[in-house]
Amino acid sequence: QLQLVESGGGLVQPGGSLRLSCAASGSGFTIITMAWYRQAPGKQRELVAIITSGGSTNYADSVRGRFTISRDNDSNSGYLQMNSLKPEDTAVYYCKVLARIRRFQEYWGPGTQVTVSS
Repeated sequence: QLQLVESGGGLVQPGGSLRLSCAASGSGFTIITMAWYRQAPGKQRELVAIITSGGSTNYADSVRGRFTISRDNDSNSGYLQMNSLKPEDTAVYYCKVLARIRRFQEYWGPGTQVTVSS
């Protein structure tokens, strides 16, 4: 089994930065892709950024150039560096991984709140 826990959320002023972390725990798994999603109140959950096991990345247009996704395969951890934050970035941010244990399966973390406000 695999469990994910996000951390690093909080309240930040517009223009500020936050770094989110996603830690995977368990045994016998191999993480294929890691991704960050977000869901703002009254809106659907949307993909923010994704990174493959080989390090290829892709970003939503709304965050490209401001956010950077990375991962540490040795520690099974992922990160989302968020710079130049805007009020519209306010949302609950979720980590999702595609992992192989006995089969390929997706796992979600419980989420961490990011609030951008003055």
